[in-house]
Amino acid sequence: MTVKPLKSSPLSRWFTAFASLAIGAGVCTAIAQPASAQAAYGSYIGVGGSFGLSDGPNGEGSQSGVVIAVRYRLLEAPISLRAQALIADRTAFVPTVSYDIPLNWQTDAYIGAGVALQSGGAESSSPLGDQTSFVIQPGVDYSLPDSNLVLFGNAIIAFDAYRDSNQSAASIQGGLGVRF
Repeated sequence: MTVKPLKSSPLSRWFTAFASLAIGAGVCTAIAQPASAQAAYGSYIGVGGSFGLSDGPNGEGSQSGVVIAVRYRLLEAPISLRAQALIADRTAFVPTVSYDIPLNWQTDAYIGAGVALQSGGAESSSPLGDQTSFVIQPGVDYSLPDSNLVLFGNAIIAFDAYRDSNQSAASIQGGLGVRF
């Protein structure tokens, strides 16, 4: 796997900074506060940045784009239904089921499993490859105190993500959501 330099634009730098802030805030908050048995309640819908971390076998290159994320938290169980749309040159839709681990009143860490569904034909790839693949999704949700806002950040690892090889693909996402 060769690493090619990414083209940097003001938009991609903004997305990178925003995603880093969301992931960093969630991790720092999880570390700084003592654990509690209560979960960060609430379902949400959010938007942010998505950044591909891997190149395909045909030099497709990693991609940056927009992520639209939805979390539906099941009451009475530490399980959530999640879906993300990674929108770049090609779109990947990623539905997952996650097991939520409450770290404190505002923060959940989670691990999810699901599938990456690709739009379009084989001529291009999304940040998660160019074919349907199994994914795992570790992440953090942080509910901002005294508001309906949620910072979210996660990684998605897609296995056997490219048609021409058995190569995996990975991306990171981060953004801001509104609880409902």
